[in-house]
Amino acid sequence: MRLPRWAGSLGAKTAAFITVMCCALAALLGVLVHVSVTNQTVGQARELALDRLAEATAAYEAGDTLVPGTGVDPVGLPAQLRALAAAGGRGTMVGEYRGRPTMWAAGPVDGGRAIAVEVDYSQGKRTIDGLDRAIVWSSALAIGATLLVGALAVTRVTRRLHATAQVARRISAGDLDARVDDPRTKQPARPQDEVAAVAAALDSMAASLQSKLLSEQRFTADVAHELRTPLTGLHAAAELLPPGRPTELVRDRVAALRTLTEDLLEISRLDAGRERLDLDTEQLAALAERVVRASGTDSDVRVVRDAHVETDRRRLERVLGNLVANAHRHGRAPVVLTVDGPAVTVRDHGDGYPAYLVEHGPQRFRTEGGTRGHGLGLTIALGQAEVLGAGLEFGNAPDGGACARLTLPQGKPGAQGLPDGAV
Repeated sequence: MRLPRWAGSLGAKTAAFITVMCCALAALLGVLVHVSVTNQTVGQARELALDRLAEATAAYEAGDTLVPGTGVDPVGLPAQLRALAAAGGRGTMVGEYRGRPTMWAAGPVDGGRAIAVEVDYSQGKRTIDGLDRAIVWSSALAIGATLLVGALAVTRVTRRLHATAQVARRISAGDLDARVDDPRTKQPARPQDEVAAVAAALDSMAASLQSKLLSEQRFTADVAHELRTPLTGLHAAAELLPPGRPTELVRDRVAALRTLTEDLLEISRLDAGRERLDLDTEQLAALAERVVRASGTDSDVRVVRDAHVETDRRRLERVLGNLVANAHRHGRAPVVLTVDGPAVTVRDHGDGYPAYLVEHGPQRFRTEGGTRGHGLGLTIALGQAEVLGAGLEFGNAPDGGACARLTLPQGKPGAQGLPDGAV
């Protein structure tokens, strides 16, 4: 049987541990007190019974009349004690006589008979029973109070741990400004516990990571800006070259460098988080058709269900254009762009995305199999999709081919989907 999720929390485990330890301690102390008081009470009653037995034995031997509560072979005498006295021994035993607890003491007399004394043990029994009830109630109160105090103390710790975990999740999601800012880390004079140490380490790690990423972003942006000027000069010079195959190669390489530079600048802007949306309502099927026409590729557009979406047209065209270009560059025809409500799927029929890309997403300057490209197209598509608030998922179709699915936020309230094939 699987335990509920809350059973695995630190608070639940601590509460269970405190409860078990308190119960064990209460049981141990209760048993010790019970045994001690019981021995003392029984010992006092035994001494009294033996004293009366000695007096009764002396009176019997002197021929005096026995006092009430004493007798020879009385009816209620326990059989074990009767046998002990008949064998010449003396002893005591607690039993029931006439519906009340009784301490018996018995010894031998002539004729193999037993002389016995009964002492009322009701008060001792009530004392022990009352003590047991007091032990149970006090133990329950002590366990409850300890559990309450322990829960409060653990809750404070778990609250801080949850806050630290939340900050860690925000950092992993890209919010590098997130910090725990535990007040204990700002006051060195205060004792530093383990949670404060974890919080301080997380804040230090986040600050270091943010500094390195910002340095890389600045480097990327600076390199792209510095390349722009010489590339502009190269482009102008290439246009002055005489026609011919060498000129075409130079122009092609210059164009590739300009594209790479513009991609690096776009990535640096996405990394900096300075992009702003220019929202408008767009018809998704018509926008997909424009993207395919602008790409100059032989791609099919299929409309299962058209929709209006509120989005940034330029950025959405950039995302879909990169997906279509990647499908033609690294996949095989036919390339199909399917519009199904606010979701657009771009699929080719090639070998599919590499395993690392499906699992971890696109990585800059990484391609598989020696294919052309710098691995920036899908990176830009993913970054622009995040700016749009859309989800971009990469996978492989069961029957082969790469499949990228872009899911856009719904349009303005009241926007209605269009009939299939409507433009």
